[in-house]
Amino acid sequence: MKRPLIGVTGSDRGLPLAWWFTRWALWRSGARAVYLTHSSPGELEALDGIVISGGDDIDRGLYLAEHDAPGPADPERDRFEIRVLEHLMGSRLPVLGICRGAQLMNVVRGGTLYPDLRNLRRKTSNRRTPLARKTLLVEPGSGLQGMLGESRLRINSLHQQAIKDLGEGLVVSGRDLDGFVQAVELPGESFLYGVQWHPEYLPLQAPQRKLFTTLVRAAAGDEPCAPQ
Repeated sequence: MKRPLIGVTGSDRGLPLAWWFTRWALWRSGARAVYLTHSSPGELEALDGIVISGGDDIDRGLYLAEHDAPGPADPERDRFEIRVLEHLMGSRLPVLGICRGAQLMNVVRGGTLYPDLRNLRRKTSNRRTPLARKTLLVEPGSGLQGMLGESRLRINSLHQQAIKDLGEGLVVSGRDLDGFVQAVELPGESFLYGVQWHPEYLPLQAPQRKLFTTLVRAAAGDEPCAPQ
């Protein structure tokens, strides 16, 4: 059986560690993966699914009318991934957003972000780590709960931005102990999930692997495409 082809977006800069982990997670789940960047955008029409991966903070000018922060570390990536997401809107191509990817999905759909959570947390740490040191509370009855088969699990944290106001059509499917959004989904006909943590760095957790296996099955046409 032919493996579906999943695109994984990323940066042209630095060491693509997240890409290597995501590629391995997708291969284990039965898919092939191709790395897509601003300089190597690939052919979206050839893809069966896509992962918008983590990375640098999103330009605050994309979701705040006024801000005094410097520009984004990777403006070319911002523009590239926005074009990709806008191209995919309304299609049935399965989409998984990871960390920055979930945030950008929300911004493209008209939502906003907290630019910096560090002074807002009360119950959770600001420490960034790929280890599972935080708690995810999954919304009962959400598509995410149906996928993971869990209502509470441990997750990692490598971010300072987070979803604030939801983009059009998105619903919250998970929060952390401070109540900040950790997962969103789009009910309806499309498979579209965004998670604030990095499941690719937690390969020993069965629920984390289900994010990738379900994406791959949807890309292969073997799974329902959407949370109900």
